[in-house]
Amino acid sequence: MRKIPGAGFRQGWRLVLLDALLIALAWLLAFLFRFSLLRNNPPANLAQILAVSTPLAVAVWLVALGAFGAYRTPWRHTSVPEFKRLAAAIGVAALALATVLLLLRLPNFPRSIALLHPLIAATLLLGLRLGARILAEGRLTRAAATSGKPLLVLGTLDEAARALQALRSSAGWHVVGLVSPDPAESGRSVLGVRVAGGAADLGQVAQELGAAHALIASDPGTAGRRELMLTASDARLTLLTLPRADDWLDRGAANTAPRQVELDDLLGRAAVQLDVRGLSGLLAGQVALVTGAGGSIGSELCRQIARFGVRQLVCIDASEIAIYALEQEFKTRFPELAVRYYTANVREADRMRDLFARHRPAVVFHAAAYKHVPLMEDDNAVEALRTNVLGTLNCARAASACGAARFVLISTDKAVNPTNVMGASKRLAELALQAHAAQHEQTHCCAVRFGNVLGSSGSVVPRFTQQIAGGGPVTVTHPDIVRYFMSIPEAAQLVLQAGLMGRSGEIYVLDMGEPVRIVDLARLMIRLSGKTEDDVPIHFTGLRPGEKLYEELLADDETTLPTPHPKLRVARQAAQTPVDLEALRRWIDTAGPMAPAAIKAALAERVPEYVPQINP
Repeated sequence: MRKIPGAGFRQGWRLVLLDALLIALAWLLAFLFRFSLLRNNPPANLAQILAVSTPLAVAVWLVALGAFGAYRTPWRHTSVPEFKRLAAAIGVAALALATVLLLLRLPNFPRSIALLHPLIAATLLLGLRLGARILAEGRLTRAAATSGKPLLVLGTLDEAARALQALRSSAGWHVVGLVSPDPAESGRSVLGVRVAGGAADLGQVAQELGAAHALIASDPGTAGRRELMLTASDARLTLLTLPRADDWLDRGAANTAPRQVELDDLLGRAAVQLDVRGLSGLLAGQVALVTGAGGSIGSELCRQIARFGVRQLVCIDASEIAIYALEQEFKTRFPELAVRYYTANVREADRMRDLFARHRPAVVFHAAAYKHVPLMEDDNAVEALRTNVLGTLNCARAASACGAARFVLISTDKAVNPTNVMGASKRLAELALQAHAAQHEQTHCCAVRFGNVLGSSGSVVPRFTQQIAGGGPVTVTHPDIVRYFMSIPEAAQLVLQAGLMGRSGEIYVLDMGEPVRIVDLARLMIRLSGKTEDDVPIHFTGLRPGEKLYEELLADDETTLPTPHPKLRVARQAAQTPVDLEALRRWIDTAGPMAPAAIKAALAERVPEYVPQINP
């Protein structure tokens, strides 16, 4: 709709004139009360007093109201902050007017008017604004009830109150009831909406109120948020949540309508707080290099790094299609950023030395790895060693040779008490990096461990998505299997933070929150697809070779120490003999013809906590 020039200005002046009339009316009512209702004789010069004092009262009050911003907010949006500003303006106006009248010394002016007028004027001004707000709320409520979809809000009264306030600006929804996990809140109400029952009654409440949608009002990180989501999904309701703060920043303030629940919401984790100043000092004006840059974690690292004003970003990946996709994205998103893209394999030591020497990165993030557990377990065991161990060593040596200040290895929780080749190879990569760090003190080398990343390549999420699209079944290895998860942006941001804080030779452990049952993840994905478990069944296939029911973030002989960042801790290990790097390289170089069982046995000798599973 075309905006009419001056419409807002004219509307503002109408409000000022209306306030002027109310202030004048209050002034006359104060005199009426003083002389007529109290039956006192008015002074002979009453007409003169009114003629002088009424315009004065209006002027003083309007100046005070304008100075305190009483006309910045439309009356229909008046809320507690506006009432506070109005109350302050009324107090100042009353004192200012009393002072002016005292200085003027009008003959026979009744001093009680200075007390009566603010009370009457405040009642009229506040009442008018409150009435405008009530009328606006009534119109919205009637419109929502007429055309909005019935919506349940899940959360405590405090959480529901915040959600209801946000929903007032979202058309298309009509909140018909609240469902609180707190039994003591049953029957209570907030903002005119009643708590219709508890979480256990959700299905029945939804049926009675005709609601097919439920909004999760709990904040990320709130205990019980995940349980509420799963309960709502079991009740076959479409799950919604309010936009995150970054959604408002990225897509504008207009994007405040409820959005459908995403898998990241299942984690229920608060946003990562980055040391922006420290990271800017680390990266701004520097060359940063990322291996495995085309992967899910590597590409997100590149996006995060691009925010900090690096002089040049060097992206290395063995996959041509992955590095091409990254190039196309960055040409659009970061057209001014100097980026170099290389299809190179970290297993080629000469190629790594050449690229590192050519660009001389100050910071290196090593994300290149083979990470698929069953695939690396037997026939490809030697490939896991060549990429995960020798690839790490090649890049660390190239980084030290070119004078890099920091080198960060992205490791995994599967490196803790590993039961599979992939996890053992990552643990051996950690040990090799620590041995290298001891020999090259000028480069701070550290490792960062975290668990599964939602939506990353090779994770269960893409597999479940394909199975659901195909009508199922969704295959889960065991009903009790659990995993730690975090979102891709969260993982990348914490890797950056660890790279900033990391001391050489240390292993950092990320706070992964509470573990998620894989069957719950599968069930929620089915619900989010608009289907039920009758449409897409879940089948349990049994644990795969090398797979554990649960993952650990710390080995048994390790403890952790806190860091300045609440989501990062340092893993401390028992003293052990440093890895002989040359002997390690010779063994891996000659391990190709070895049988998988022999490779696993030799790997167990180098990683004492590894318990291999030998297939006959």
